[in-house]
Amino acid sequence: MKTVLLRKPGEIEIGELEAATRLESQILIKVKSAGVCGSDIGAYKGVNPLVSYPRVIGHEIAGEVAEVAVDETEFKLGDRVIIEPYIYCGQCYPCSIGHTNCCENLTVRGVHVDGGMAEYVSHPRHLLHKVPDGIPWPQVPMAEPLVIAMHAIKQAETKAGQHVVVTGSGPIGLLAAQYALTLGAIPIVVDPVDERLALARSLGIRHTINPSSGDAVAEILGITQGRMAEAVIEASGAAPAIRGAVDYVSYAGHIALVGWPKSDIPMPTALFTKKELTVRGSRNSVGQFPESLRLIAEGKINVEALLTKIVSLDETPATVADIAAHPENYLKVICVL
Repeated sequence: MKTVLLRKPGEIEIGELEAATRLESQILIKVKSAGVCGSDIGAYKGVNPLVSYPRVIGHEIAGEVAEVAVDETEFKLGDRVIIEPYIYCGQCYPCSIGHTNCCENLTVRGVHVDGGMAEYVSHPRHLLHKVPDGIPWPQVPMAEPLVIAMHAIKQAETKAGQHVVVTGSGPIGLLAAQYALTLGAIPIVVDPVDERLALARSLGIRHTINPSSGDAVAEILGITQGRMAEAVIEASGAAPAIRGAVDYVSYAGHIALVGWPKSDIPMPTALFTKKELTVRGSRNSVGQFPESLRLIAEGKINVEALLTKIVSLDETPATVADIAAHPENYLKVICVL
């Protein structure tokens, strides 16, 4: 079968591998669409220490059920499904308390094991979710980044009526801001790229701030009538944004860190105490795929607006290389098979 194969950092191609077969307790899927994620670009650039090579990339994977066990009752041939790519052990402490998203032995497709950017993939049946018929194939993989954004909003304990600063208007940030709207919260998107802020406004986010051309703290102070934001979602991984989160958040507020920084960042921990902040990491998601798919199907989250380009499997290697070289030209790319 055809795959998108990373031979080594900087060397990506269409590879021919032995066709995937259904493994025990798994379901074989004919892949129909797959999202290109930042982790795929990191693997291509060789900056993700968790990736080994050669590696088939891709963890945002959707397709049709191609083969099931003879005693399977929930899934049938032809069912539209999306995979939950975080394969947890079920035995460690985080798993024992329901935090399977941060399993100590977590295996993620396209990172620790081969991904699903291939014609077929076999995946554990308990990590599959049925997809409503109304969602076009290019939009289905967007349910995965959406659950990442939803989990961050949950980690910040966001409630209706609260102001939520979202730093970073990439896919995760824009999805988090949209999800905040569905909860009745008031998102404020902070990003130094005006074009991204314009896109945010087109998605219904009323408040946007460019910290490079204005005083973000003063603007948030005005929007929130002096309180500052009860919640901050840091979705960029950029050092200034991570540091800024402490200034943007209210006293007794919540910060969720979902962006991945490139290095350690000094933080004013005295302000954590003074403001009595709740600061949480936010990794992957737990149990949110059904809601994610429902929100997309009902049109409550606009994922189509985030799609920069739709490409074929054969076009994907060159596209990955171009994203790595010119990230400013892309928001989200979907491969369709």
